[in-house]
Amino acid sequence: MKKWKELKNSYQQAIDYMQGRRDGKITSLKTPWYKFNDAIADGIEWNSTTVIGARPGTGKTLIKDQIVRESFNLNPNQNFRVLEFSLEMVGRVSAMRSFSAFVGRPYKYLCSADGKITNEDLVKCFDYAKTMTKYPIDVVEESLTVNEFRETIAEYMEAHSNQIKDEKGNIFRQYTNTIITLDHSLLINKASFEKDKHETLFALGEALTALKRKYPIAFIILSQLNRNMDKPERNEDGKYGNYILDSDIYGADALLQHADTVVGVNRPGKQKIKFYGPDRYIIDDINTLVFHFLKARNGDTRLSFMKAEFDRMKVSEMDTPPTQEKRIVTNVKV
Repeated sequence: MKKWKELKNSYQQAIDYMQGRRDGKITSLKTPWYKFNDAIADGIEWNSTTVIGARPGTGKTLIKDQIVRESFNLNPNQNFRVLEFSLEMVGRVSAMRSFSAFVGRPYKYLCSADGKITNEDLVKCFDYAKTMTKYPIDVVEESLTVNEFRETIAEYMEAHSNQIKDEKGNIFRQYTNTIITLDHSLLINKASFEKDKHETLFALGEALTALKRKYPIAFIILSQLNRNMDKPERNEDGKYGNYILDSDIYGADALLQHADTVVGVNRPGKQKIKFYGPDRYIIDDINTLVFHFLKARNGDTRLSFMKAEFDRMKVSEMDTPPTQEKRIVTNVKV
C-alpha cells in the first residue's frame, strides 16, 4: 500500500472541515470555562491532545474531573464516550469527589468525618449517581506500559465502532468520538526495553499522535511540573520566574511536540506570592489559579485566571486581578 496521498485530498478535507464548522455539523468539545474555550478553537477539538501540567496540590485533577463531569451537559448535541485511565486515584474516591462538587459539601463531610452526612445529602448523591451512570463513561484502573495503553485504546475504539457503507459502496468503520484522560503521564509503567521514564514519555507521545490520527479522540493528559518551580528565586514577588515555561513541564521534550494544547497551571498563593510576574498581578486568595496557555496550536497563548473551590471540588472563572501600581521614584535635589 502506498504511503503518500495527493495534496488535493488535504485541501478537500480542510474545506469540508471548515464548511462543517460553519454549518454547526462539526463542533469542538466545550469545557466549563469560556476563557479556556476562547484560548483554543472554541473548545477542545477532536483528534487532539491537551496536556495540563501543575505541581501537586494545584488542582489539575480537579480541572480534568470537571471537564469530564460537565461534558455531557455542555455538549448535548454531540455523541461521544469517555475512557478514563485513573492510575492514581481509586474509583470510589473519584466518585466521592464528584458528589462533593454536586452537593457543594467537603469530602470530609461526605465521609462523616466533619459531622455526619444527612439523609438528604445521601439521597442527592444517590440521585446524582443514577444520572451519571447513564452516561457512557468507562475506567481503567490498572497500571499499563505504553504498548498496553495503546492496545487498550485501540481495542476500546474498535469495540465502539460500526461498519458502514458510503454513497459509492465503499465499506469502512465509523468510530465514536471519545474523550480519553490519563491521570497522570508519570504513572505509565516503564517497559523492560525502555531505559528511563523520559524514554517512556517519548514513546507515550508517539502513541498519542498515532492514536489521535487514526481515531476521533480528544486526549487530556495530566503531567507534573519540574521541581525547578519550587526554587526560592522563582517565588519572589514580581519576577518573570513566577510564570510557568515550556521547560517546566516534566518531560517537555517528549510531550510538547505531540501536544496541540499545553496548559501550565500555577497557584501563586500556595507559594506565598503576593504580586505575580512582572505585571505584578495582585494575588489575595490562596486558591487563585493561573492558567498559562503555553502552546495553542489552533489558538493563542495567554494567561487566564481561575479560582479553585477545593471544598466544592470545582474550578470557576474569575476576573483578571488588578496589578500593583508601579511606583515612580524621582531624584529630588535639595
